[in-house]
Amino acid sequence: MTMVGASTGTRRRAGKRDEDRAFDRELEDLPAALRWREWMMRVEAVIFASAEPVTRETLARVVGKDCAIDLLIDDLREDLVGRPYELVSVAGGWQHRTRSVYADTIRASTVETRSLAATLSRQEAAVLMAIATLQPVTRGELSKTFGKEISRDTIASLRSAGLIASGPRSPTPGAPYTYVTTRHFLSTFGMETLQDLPDIELLEDAGLMQGRGADVVLSFDGVEEAEVDEASSE
Repeated sequence: MTMVGASTGTRRRAGKRDEDRAFDRELEDLPAALRWREWMMRVEAVIFASAEPVTRETLARVVGKDCAIDLLIDDLREDLVGRPYELVSVAGGWQHRTRSVYADTIRASTVETRSLAATLSRQEAAVLMAIATLQPVTRGELSKTFGKEISRDTIASLRSAGLIASGPRSPTPGAPYTYVTTRHFLSTFGMETLQDLPDIELLEDAGLMQGRGADVVLSFDGVEEAEVDEASSE
């Protein structure tokens, strides 16, 4: 039985190596211009087919080892000038997004888009903003920040939408879980990193935050219902 198992494992490894050899990444038989064009089409196909932003590491699996991916992305973006969609950098990768100028057009069409569409209540939007700003943060700390209890249902709703996830345990008594935003959060709101979050001054100007540091207070009053609908930016 051991010998049969080893033989099966060997066949699987051999099959994987054969598969790798069968996919020609280098395209050395093509002239340079055609090779570059084929790499562009491969990268665009992968990005178009993916539900999430595609990382550099993923794209490197379908192009030659000496392919300059940043230059290739630049050429793809140039190809899309004048089109209703574009190639954007979000959440550490690249993704096709409909240009924002066509957001009203897509909403008016009432078509069902490929991405998750969810509507956040005023409270959920405010809590999500607080988690993004203060992370990693516990539910208790959120409740203290808002001056009212933040329910488990609110946290569960944001988790279900894929916008937050559990972070490290807090060093406070009981070691409660903290919450952090996800890569999907960045993608949904068109941010490449958390450094793209609005600064405290902008939040104060919007009426969402009052005070600084330990005295920070968040308010639901300035938060309108937030429609998280990627149809306008896909």
